[in-house]
Amino acid sequence: MNLNISGHHIDMTEALHNYVASKMDRIERHFDDVIDAEVVLEVEKVRHKAEVTMQVRGATLHAECTQDDMYAAIDGMVDKLDRQTLKHKEKEKDHHNRQARHANLNMDAG
Repeated sequence: MNLNISGHHIDMTEALHNYVASKMDRIERHFDDVIDAEVVLEVEKVRHKAEVTMQVRGATLHAECTQDDMYAAIDGMVDKLDRQTLKHKEKEKDHHNRQARHANLNMDAG
């Protein structure tokens, strides 16, 4: 997975970078087909926002979360993205199963 982490109005410390990278590893464990992920961390006064756009085979997934703490925003963003990847994986799996069932029905009819 190609991971690009950037920040707006925030100093990207090594600890923050490593935290995002470790959290994104969780996504990669659940879903192998991640091509590219771009994470943007942003601070506006007291609002901390974490946003990710991820390219996977067959789709583009996007998640964002706003919290009072940057680490909480990153956790919320990863949770949302994790749910989306599992849903996308299920859709992909169901789609292939329907094709196989349809092919079996056609073979039985013929």
